[in-house]
Amino acid sequence: MTKDLTKGNILKAILLFALPLMLGNLFQQFYSLADTIIVGRFVGVSALAAVGSTGSVNYLILGFVIGMCNGFAIPIAQLFGAHDESDMRRHTANAAWLCIAWAVVLTIATVALTRPILELMQTPADIIDDAANYIIWIFAGIPFVFLYNMVAAVMRALGDSRTPLLFLLLTSALNIALDLVFVIVFDMGVQGAAIATDVSQAISGVLSYVYLVRQFKILHMSREELRVDKSACRRLNAMGLPMGLQCSITAIGSVIMQGAVNLLGSAAVAAVTAASKTQNLLTCPLESLGTAMATYSGQNLGAARMDRVRRGVVCANLVVVVYALASLVFLHFCDVTILGLFIDTAAEPQIVELACDYIFWNSLFFIPLGALIVWRYTIQGLGYSTLAMMAGVAEMVARTLTAVLLVPPLGYFGAELSNPAAWIAACLFLYPAYRWTVRHLENRLNAGRISMQNTVSD
Repeated sequence: MTKDLTKGNILKAILLFALPLMLGNLFQQFYSLADTIIVGRFVGVSALAAVGSTGSVNYLILGFVIGMCNGFAIPIAQLFGAHDESDMRRHTANAAWLCIAWAVVLTIATVALTRPILELMQTPADIIDDAANYIIWIFAGIPFVFLYNMVAAVMRALGDSRTPLLFLLLTSALNIALDLVFVIVFDMGVQGAAIATDVSQAISGVLSYVYLVRQFKILHMSREELRVDKSACRRLNAMGLPMGLQCSITAIGSVIMQGAVNLLGSAAVAAVTAASKTQNLLTCPLESLGTAMATYSGQNLGAARMDRVRRGVVCANLVVVVYALASLVFLHFCDVTILGLFIDTAAEPQIVELACDYIFWNSLFFIPLGALIVWRYTIQGLGYSTLAMMAGVAEMVARTLTAVLLVPPLGYFGAELSNPAAWIAACLFLYPAYRWTVRHLENRLNAGRISMQNTVSD
């Protein structure tokens, strides 16, 4: 069930590994998409705005969880590439202990603080009750988010990107079915949508964990390997915390921007919600390509193949350019059709117009978005998570400045410029950071080879 990415055709290896990730990410989107579609179509625009107003807070916390799990998997991928199986198992066990501890802390803190955060964001009074009810139930499911994402990250670190997809296919279908039952049949509104998401994530996490234990013989651990190890925990946190914080720091800028959009009224909130969901669908392949590059670069670093890392980044960025241009053309003709998933386009012409404008200005900048994703995940896979986190700071600053300086005079158009500004700011930091990281690691590996040669000759 494992896969070695240190050999063979580079482009083929990256694309074949990324394809199941892409499908998995698309189906993971269906968790929130199902909520948005069913709530927007069967409860109303006000409920859609309520769910949408929690998006940035949702990403602030759940992005931290997912980023941390992906960061924990990087040392596992590196040790797998280096064929150090005992240490790999030790790090996997300690990643599990860390996930349990973080799940308890985050669940208690987020459920307690959700309402004050929404009030601080100036969420409109007509939607704040539904927004708080929805996101509190979502945060109650944080332990299951940890469970699934850690198991999936371990599978990907060992080269298996297909199995997590299969579990997502099953549970996404279940999520949609439960959404329909809770929202339409039982008339539970936004609370029903959130509970459906929690149940689906729980099933996904439990089933994937059972599969991991039974099928991945390489992870069968001795009692010694299962023990808490301080050095392994330090290494895991050194990778996981910066990656989690990177997502959260990026989300802070989004929270500030959401506050600025909230002041524009419920119609603007609903338009940004529908447009963002549409955009997320189209950018899933780019995120999947980035996730593939993290595993790819981590394994190749473990195998001391920095030449493959460089060539892999070039191949990935070529894929980005082709995909971004194709997406731009696709959205030009199909934006209203996709928006029809979330809102009644005939009944809400103003929201459709606002959402289409938002999609247009964002899609023009998909190439810098894809490039920053490739560079960021490659840097993370090479073990420099703190550098990647600093790109999140650049995004946060750009979104904050946009919210403060552009939204007041420009209104909704200022909000449309938020993402492009953040993506360009991140690229300006990440490209030189990527070049420095690769040169630094190449010099270190070359120095190690020379030292080894001198030792042998002596």
